[in-house]
Amino acid sequence: MQFTIWKFIRILACASAVLASPAVFAASYPERPVKMLVPLASGSAVDIVARLLAEKMTSMLGQSVFVEDEPGAAGMIGMRTVARSAPDGYTIIVANDSVLTMVPQVKLNTGYDSIKDFEPVGRLVNIPFGLIAGKDFPAHNMRELIALAKAKDGSLDYASAGIGSPQHIAMELLMRDAGIKLTHVPYKGITAAVQDIMGGHVPFGFTAMSAVVPQINSGAIQLLGVSTADRLAQAPNSPTIAETVPGYQFVAWCALFVPAKTPRAIIDRLNTAMQAALKQPDVQKRLADLGFEIAASTPDELGAYLRQEYKRTGDLIAGAGIEPD
Repeated sequence: MQFTIWKFIRILACASAVLASPAVFAASYPERPVKMLVPLASGSAVDIVARLLAEKMTSMLGQSVFVEDEPGAAGMIGMRTVARSAPDGYTIIVANDSVLTMVPQVKLNTGYDSIKDFEPVGRLVNIPFGLIAGKDFPAHNMRELIALAKAKDGSLDYASAGIGSPQHIAMELLMRDAGIKLTHVPYKGITAAVQDIMGGHVPFGFTAMSAVVPQINSGAIQLLGVSTADRLAQAPNSPTIAETVPGYQFVAWCALFVPAKTPRAIIDRLNTAMQAALKQPDVQKRLADLGFEIAASTPDELGAYLRQEYKRTGDLIAGAGIEPD
């Protein structure tokens, strides 16, 4: 009798282990709403992509996917939140190259590790940048800007979203490739920087094309050049920077991640829904109209890309002499 009881207990234990295994848990995922966190401000390029994605993924997953913005400290606050969240697929994050490859290399004590604290789900889009200037800025194209910068020998200001931001890194790359010197005016976010460029308080700077297409079309700001290798459909008459500065290219990007140790089955489920969402014709049109370029990937492809970009960006930051603060 004793042998039979213990054998029964072992069978129950094994059954419980199977039922509690990640594979079985993932098979029923999701069973409740999923929070898609954005570590940047509402209205940012990343926020725009996240909201388009969440709407479609809600249909794909059969549960509500809702966006929650948690900006602050150059994106570090939101990144820490997700890094410390349960690895169960109910807290996911849309993060950009800034918080993944730039901020961790120019900020001390970020509170997260881009490689170790997150599992990649899939790359979403590339984010082309435009070099914009106020409507009264005397330079109207890249050649005139470079000539003006050389004449002022370092005293010409430019705005960015902050030290180590994509706008900052893009300009450091331009200074290197064009052989010019400029003075950095860091803001606490790109929205305030663009507003001051429009108001003529600071001459020019980089920003995501998705944030300024209407202002460019209305003539409120000038577009001096685009950061992509080829001209953009949204601004076919605007030359690329590379047409004046050979080899120059800078494209930001964003991707979907989950906390480390999230079961692979859940990651694959999210990737499938993500890929399906990005294939929807209305999503593709909306993203294209805003200047985004779809760059969907598998989890493994994103993992390799993140490691590659982390090193490349680190080398650029070190070469530019940007010190951690």
